[in-house]
This record gives sequence, structure tokens and C-alpha cells, in this order.
Amino acid sequence: MSRNVEQAIETRSLQQRDVLLWFLGLAAVAGAASLALASPRFAASMGIGALLQLTNFRALWNSCEKILLVGGNGAGLAIATFSVRFVLLGLAVGIALWAGVDANGLVLGLSMIIPAAVVAAWRARPPILANAPALADDDPSWDLWSPWTAREREPADDTEEEGAMAIVRPDVGEDRAVHTFQVKDEENDS
Repeated sequence: MSRNVEQAIETRSLQQRDVLLWFLGLAAVAGAASLALASPRFAASMGIGALLQLTNFRALWNSCEKILLVGGNGAGLAIATFSVRFVLLGLAVGIALWAGVDANGLVLGLSMIIPAAVVAAWRARPPILANAPALADDDPSWDLWSPWTAREREPADDTEEEGAMAIVRPDVGEDRAVHTFQVKDEENDS
């Protein structure tokens, strides 16, 4: 790959800042629209839900960074705090509902992080390279590719019947387990 393409791929990654900016923008637009079109109680409930989700998302992102990047003792603590954070979010939602906020507005405010994360991830996708190397459509290597495991399958032993494929599990260790299954030939079954 060219140096410019490598730099573009390195610089495009999903950042917490991007998700939060999309979330805050979406929450501001939805809050203004709900204030204009619905009741102030609904708009306030949506704002409370957005605030709860903002704190929840930031804590979740930081926990994921500790689990995935730090490892070791930091990961165990992050996993333990995950359940505590989830319980605290449930308690905050319960207290808000007990206080009389509009449930629909609260749920809408809590759920706005999902479209924000999808848009931020879509914008941070790797560039589409028109001249990137690719296999031809009729290349026999495609028959060995497993879309379920996102890796190549090893061909079955010659002692197996024709049409058998094997899936290799590299996570099992040195004695990698091989699962063989029979591929059904629909033309010969009739």
C-alpha cells in the first residue's frame, strides 16, 4: 500500500469524542424539537435520559479501554465496575420514573447514543480503495474462506468424502481442534 493510504487508515479510527459530539448534537436537536412540539415535561425527561446515557457511555468506554487495552489486574476491576455501573443506571432510571418523568422521553434520551455511535462509526470507517488488491470472483481460495469465523478453513483430509470442509479453531491451542462437516450438494440430492 502507498504511504498516503497507510496514513489515512491509521488516522481514521472511532474516538469517544466523535461519538459524544454526534450524541450531543442529536440530543440538542431532539430536545429543541420536543420542546417545540411536545410538552416541557417530555423534553426535560429526554434531557434527563440523555444525561444518564452520557455518563453511562463515558464509563462504558473507559471500562472497555481498560479491559481491551490494559489487561491484567485493571481488566478485572473494570469488569467488576461494569455490573456496579449497570445497577446504578437502573437505580437512576427507577428514581427518575418514581419522580414522575415522562417514560417515553426518558427512553428516547437513553437510546439516542445508538444512532450517534452508528453515525460516528460509519464516518470513521476505513477508506474504500478502488485499486486495492483483491481476489478474482472465480478464485478457488474463496471456497476455503469462512464468513462465520472470518478466516480460512483448512481443506478436509483426502480420506474424507468429496465436499467435506474443515473449520480450524486456533483458540484451542497447539493441538488445534478441527471440525469437519459435510457440504450438501443440492444438484445430486434430487
